[in-house]
Order: sequence, then structure tokens, then C-alpha cells
Amino acid sequence: MIKTIEIMDTTLRDGEQTSGVSFSISEKLTLAKLLIKKLNIDRIEIASARVSDGEFKAVKQITSWGESNNCIDRIEVLTFIDNGISIKWMKEAGAKVQNLLTKGSLNHLKFQLKQKPNEHFNNIEKNIKLASAEGIKTNVYLEDWSNGMANSKDYVFRYLDFISKQPISRVLLPDTLGVLTPHKTSDYLNSIIKLYPNIHFDFHGHNDYDLSVANALEAVKAGVGGLHLTVNGMGERAGNTPLASVVAVINDFLPDTKININEDALHKVSQIVATFTGFRIPANKPIVGENVFTQTAGIHADGDHKNNLYFNDLLPERFGRKRKYALGKTSGKANIQKNLQELGLTLNDEDIKKVTKRIIDLGDRKERVTVEDLPFIISDVLGNNIPDKVKVQSYVLTHSKGLKPTTSVSIQIENKTFEENASGDGQYDAFWNALHKVYKRQKIDLPKLVDYAVRIPPGSNSDALCETTIIWRKGNQDFATRGLDSDQTVSAIKATEKMLNIIQK
Repeated sequence: MIKTIEIMDTTLRDGEQTSGVSFSISEKLTLAKLLIKKLNIDRIEIASARVSDGEFKAVKQITSWGESNNCIDRIEVLTFIDNGISIKWMKEAGAKVQNLLTKGSLNHLKFQLKQKPNEHFNNIEKNIKLASAEGIKTNVYLEDWSNGMANSKDYVFRYLDFISKQPISRVLLPDTLGVLTPHKTSDYLNSIIKLYPNIHFDFHGHNDYDLSVANALEAVKAGVGGLHLTVNGMGERAGNTPLASVVAVINDFLPDTKININEDALHKVSQIVATFTGFRIPANKPIVGENVFTQTAGIHADGDHKNNLYFNDLLPERFGRKRKYALGKTSGKANIQKNLQELGLTLNDEDIKKVTKRIIDLGDRKERVTVEDLPFIISDVLGNNIPDKVKVQSYVLTHSKGLKPTTSVSIQIENKTFEENASGDGQYDAFWNALHKVYKRQKIDLPKLVDYAVRIPPGSNSDALCETTIIWRKGNQDFATRGLDSDQTVSAIKATEKMLNIIQK
């Protein structure tokens, strides 16, 4: 029998407790729409009552949209036992479902509220009645429930006896401090669900020990009706249980369980949340990280080429993504071939070996090579049929504020070494002036530099490889040379070295 698990996303409420994160009103509305319409989240928790004027305006806009789109019952707000203040706030904001914060451990009840259990239960009952009178449905949070089960189990079961007789929709069980292990999660929830089979329980995890996904898996197996998750695992301290990971785990490892989430929207929504918050996604974060569908080792690319030997069920297409093959010092021929296919290019085996060697050399220098760099590398490597009678052996480039740039250069011409230094209006100009000194001693006139162009691959960043193309004029003839490097000046020096070899007789 297939069981459907509700997913409640709390990015806009609990996720906003990530240090330094605060959504604007328009961002909250945009994300609420994406979560419900794009991802098909069952329920979203969007705010805490009476926090601020901005929070009130955001909730009012979201609930107005929810009413217009017949999903107001999927929009929830955290409330407090405060003599009806939260209920009044919710009514004015247009919200219809409250998640009432109550105490799930005797420790919290005793030292934070300084109340006896019966007093707390009476206050909860009054709140539920008041909410019901205003047409507001109630779910209840048992804050610090996991510690309650560990240290005051009798109180937890006494609470559940009480709440089972109240007109509520769901009981929300949070591992508030992220202290559960998968074994404890299973043990605690099995014991509770066995005694209260008619209550809908949600599990709300935190990731302090990096066990939140495993705990969520055990919660589902134990029989909970819902899970609370956040996009990118946002939340206080180490964050909440990450949405994308749990969706993949349930879909792949629990065949008797169904969730309604649209997998192919997870990555896009993840990126939008990262953009709004400035909370960067780790490159190796499962499902949504930049590198998680990238093969780096050449042997892996080779295996994929032959029979998809290094594929698993986490196919990137499920999540609206594509598999990539990294270029670097561990790249092999298969990596290059996969990237050439992506670009629609073909090379013979000998040329692939040359290109692979250049990429490995760049990787050894810790250069970051992307697929966008590949055409430049191919052009540089395969277009380099120039003799190497002249070698720029070494150089020192200096640039200081208030002083002219200077260059010291050592150059080998026909196995003879020459050294010179010069200053100039820029680092390359200083290098060029030093070369002039060397060639003046040889009584050789250098060509005239008539054009100098630098470009990086489209879509690349500041760490991309630079291709510098220089047009030279010698007599009445123009010719071009190109250099490739991550440093603009160095790429120009490489282009110049090629020119020196061309003119060398």
C-alpha cells in the first residue's frame, strides 16, 4: 500500500533564522509562489506571528495570493500562547492555519515558562478554542520534543494524552537542538505512533550532527505523516533538513512512499534562494551543488563512455541538470572527448593527446579549466607549429602605485642567453622595452605592434583563461600570434614569444 507523505517547507520561517538572512516582502511572495506552484510543496510555513511590520505585510500579500489561487490552507504561520495576540495578528494578516508553539520537554516548561503541565495544557486549550472561533485551524509544535523523550518521557506522553482530545490537525515533533540519531528517531517515533495511531505527526529535524536526512528517512519508516524541510538546508546553527536530499532519498529508497514534489524544479528554486539570501550552496552539496554531477577522474569518464559504469540512480536530468566532465590534472582522453561532444567538435587521437597534455599542465599549476576554455586551448595547442629557437626563460614583472612598472627578462636566442630590464607605462610595455634592448644588441629590428586584443571564453569568470591576440607589422606584411594563460600579461608574453620565433632566421 502506497503512503503519501506531506512535505512542509519552512524556508521562509525557520530557514530565515540562518545567520545574516532576511527576506524582503517581494522575495517572500516570490518564493511562496515558487514553492507551491513550481515545486508543488504540500504546505509552507511562511513567518512567525507579531515579529515585525515587514513580516505582517509579507504574510498579508502571501495569504491574499493564496486566497486567489485556492491554496490558503497550505499556508501556515508560527504562533505563540499569548492571550490571543497571535490569533488577532493572524486574522488581520489573512492566515488560516496556525502552528502553535508549545513545550515538548519538562525542562523547557519548568525553566522557560515556569509553569506546571496542567497550567500549560489549559492555556493551549484556550488558544485552540479561540483560533477555532476565528476560523483558524491549529497544528501544535512540541518544542524540544527530542530532549523531552530523552529526559521527561512521562511528560511527553501526558501531553499527547491531552492533545489527542483536542480539535487539532497535526502534532509537529521537532528535534529542536539536532540531537537525535537515526536509532533514537526510530525508537521514539515508533513508540509514539503505536500509542496514537490516529494522530497525524510531522517530524521537524535539524542538522547539527549532519544526521538530519538519515533521521528524516527513519521518521518516514516509523510512520510519520509529514516532514519539515528547507531549501538548501537553511536554518539556525547547522541548518534544517535539506529539501532536495530528502526528496531524492524518499523517491529512491522508499518504494512504498509517495511525495508530491516536482524534482525537476529543485535546482532552479535552490539557486533562486541562494541568490536572494547570499547563502552560497556548497559545490559538493547533494543534488543542488555545482559539482555533484561532474566526473573529474579520467577513468570515470572512460567508464561512462563505455557503458555508463559510473552512473547511479541520481541522474542529473531528474533535477533539470546535465552531467559534466571536469578538465584538470586528473583529466584523461575520455574527459576531453565528452567535452568535445558537448561542443560539437572532433579531433584525431594525436591532437587529443596534445590537448590533454596542455590541460594536465594547467591543472598542475592549479588553473581552473572549463569547457568554455577548451576551444581556446585547442586553437593554442594545434596552431602552435612554430619553431622554438627563441625562448623567454624567465621574467619579473613589478607594478607599484606611484612608480612605473618594471620588467627584468631573461631570453634565450639560439642557445645564447641575454638579460635586460626596463620600465614602461604598463607591465607589458616594460617587457616590450626590455626586449627592444636585447634585440638592439643583436642589431635586429622588431616588428611594430599594431593591434592587441584580449578575450575570455563567453560565460566565463575572472579566473578564466585569457587569449591574447597581437597583430604585428614587419615591412608591408601583417601577421598574428596568440598566447593563452590565466594571466593577461603572461598570455601577451606567450604571443610575443611566438612572434620572436617567426622572425628568427
